[in-house]
Amino acid sequence: MGIFERFMSLWVALAILAGAVLGWLFPGAFTSIAQIEFAHVNLVIAVFIWLMIYPMMVQIDFSSLRQVSDQPKGLVLTLVVNWLIKPFTMLGMGWLFFRVIFAPWVDPATATEYIAGMVLLGVAPCTAMVFVWSQLTRGNPNYTLVQVSVNDVIMIVAFAPLAAFLLGVTDIQVPWPTLLLSVVLYVVLPLLAGVMTRHWLNRRGDANHLASFLAAIKPWSILGLLATVTLLFGLQAQTLLEQPLAIGMIAIPLTLQTYGIFIIAFIGACWLRLPHAIAAPACLIGSSNFFELAVAVAISLFGLHSGAALATVVGVLVEVPVMLSLVAIANRTQPWMDRRAAARPAAS
Repeated sequence: MGIFERFMSLWVALAILAGAVLGWLFPGAFTSIAQIEFAHVNLVIAVFIWLMIYPMMVQIDFSSLRQVSDQPKGLVLTLVVNWLIKPFTMLGMGWLFFRVIFAPWVDPATATEYIAGMVLLGVAPCTAMVFVWSQLTRGNPNYTLVQVSVNDVIMIVAFAPLAAFLLGVTDIQVPWPTLLLSVVLYVVLPLLAGVMTRHWLNRRGDANHLASFLAAIKPWSILGLLATVTLLFGLQAQTLLEQPLAIGMIAIPLTLQTYGIFIIAFIGACWLRLPHAIAAPACLIGSSNFFELAVAVAISLFGLHSGAALATVVGVLVEVPVMLSLVAIANRTQPWMDRRAAARPAAS
């Protein structure tokens, strides 16, 4: 494990601090960066995320994708957690905290908006960052691609009706440009680039070329993550300063929800005896969110300065440090999970 991975938590903490300080010192610069967007997708962040995802896409071997059918239970676990459990636990967590625990400090209208923002996060499974978490846990890249792709297909059909049902709203309009652009930027384009790179390296006839190339670009993936964290916190520095109490209250249930979903998925993976390379990405997909889509819908439904929009933004800020802690937990359980899977392999 290289120095970047060994001290990942430290680098991320420094990136968070640097982003908050820079955003406070140079708000105009970050305002200009925030305006470089299309369909609510910030193109600068997209470049950094693309930089993170590309190395994993190079690892995908299309000839091995058919092996996914040998472990269907991993895909089933992902779908059950993302679509039958997570949206409802997110609603329950929001109701518990903002209707009961924090009720004395939050007026009912604002509480409703906070809960709505949390729900929008809960019905939007992660599309981009999950590739990073999978790489950090040494997950199976072929299987992760299939898990993400199937979730994206279901999201196109299920996002609007599920969000409408949970929010009690009937006129939710899916921001198709945001959804489709994000899928193209974070899945299609890096996948095509990875396939072309892998094909070009394999044509050179030396298997070592691919391994050497992956080793060379691996640090760039980590640097892309750190740049993304710095930019995200820089863009939200003013919000952090202006509404620290609200951010803290929203962050608590979101953090508990993330850990709770991971635990549920982890228990399911253990019960199904999934190997670590499949179980870890499955657990992490359910724990993370498609924040661009959630933010876009929150703004369109409730307004830019609404509590719902703030809740989705807090989801962005909470996700990276919490997910890194879950990556560490998943990595520590690898030997145990693989021994359990080998003892009685899951039937296909």
